[in-house]
Amino acid sequence: MPRRLAAAARISHVIGVDDAPSDRRPGATTRLVATVYAGLRLEGVLTATVERDGSEATETLAATIGASRFAKHLHAVLLQGITVAGFNVVDVHRLSAELRVPVIVVVRRVPDMAAIERALRERVRDGVHKWALVERAGPVEPAGPVWIQRAGIDLEPARALVAQLSVHGHIPEPLRAAHLIAGAIATGHSRGRT
Repeated sequence: MPRRLAAAARISHVIGVDDAPSDRRPGATTRLVATVYAGLRLEGVLTATVERDGSEATETLAATIGASRFAKHLHAVLLQGITVAGFNVVDVHRLSAELRVPVIVVVRRVPDMAAIERALRERVRDGVHKWALVERAGPVEPAGPVWIQRAGIDLEPARALVAQLSVHGHIPEPLRAAHLIAGAIATGHSRGRT
């Protein structure tokens, strides 16, 4: 069971995960980039690959992060959205339980849940199960200028952590860096706005 954190002040070692731009064909692979931060200092980078619209994102992230030298100091994981590589949905509660740390999903705006449900049910294999994971993640809640979902952490500490790590805009530094690195890996240069 993850240790549920009630205070952001206790969180200093954070991993931020984003996916690289990728081939849109079903079955293509997509690179995930995880930046490891101690406070506001970049300590390391992890990478892994997952299948576009696949079902292994949770397992891949748990294995990659859990086997890394950074796992023993980890306090939280941040995700830039609940899906990676198209509709490869991360089970945030399972990831939190396996890594024994809170997981916070950060997005710029409230997703169109009806459109996501329709797309999953109509166009993605195992879409009904994936939609259940999206629903299980819980409501999208305001956290200043961004929105979050969370597992293993109360709302106010989650909001405080996002604010504490957002020093160059509204997106926390671990996610901003992961986004920039992922873009460079895929295309040779960093891509637009985080």
